[in-house]
Amino acid sequence: MRGHSTNPAAIEAEIAHLRSLALDALRRHWRVIFGRTPPADLSKDLLGRMIAYRLQERAFGGLDRESLRFLDGLARHGGSPRRRLKPGTVLVRDYQGQRHTVTVVSDGFDWQGATYPSLSAIARAITGTAWSGPRFFALARGNGAPARRNKNASAREGRDGPQPARGMNTSEMNTASLPLQTASHA
Repeated sequence: MRGHSTNPAAIEAEIAHLRSLALDALRRHWRVIFGRTPPADLSKDLLGRMIAYRLQERAFGGLDRESLRFLDGLARHGGSPRRRLKPGTVLVRDYQGQRHTVTVVSDGFDWQGATYPSLSAIARAITGTAWSGPRFFALARGNGAPARRNKNASAREGRDGPQPARGMNTSEMNTASLPLQTASHA
């Protein structure tokens, strides 16, 4: 390993050098940087990326406390944090001129007197097509991430705004995209 540097060009050159190393050389590099033997099943690409990250971290600093806490939460819970809706929360959605009210219950979601395991099952029953329940009830954006007001949101929707779901015509879309109303009962 070369000497420590905070010069971005030097770090970039060292990372470029890593890409040219053979697997055995990367394993030796790992032992020097991390002080232990690398996991046996890491690929050359992953070894190089992790070494590069450590070099950048040493030169420019690591993640802030909030980012570390977020990543720790992901590791502990096995995935991205999901929105937790408390029992008693009411979701209201107007679709094709009809109002649909869903109440969160301890073992799922109540809609029209029946309990469903997921919002997606209810969205499918309402529309007759496969929908993401959180997206249908405006709890998530199209990619599954939580919905947030964002000044750049219209840029993500495309030049002409939101597009109708497959199999849905434009008149259905206008009805389907009415705003969500929520109320929570503690």
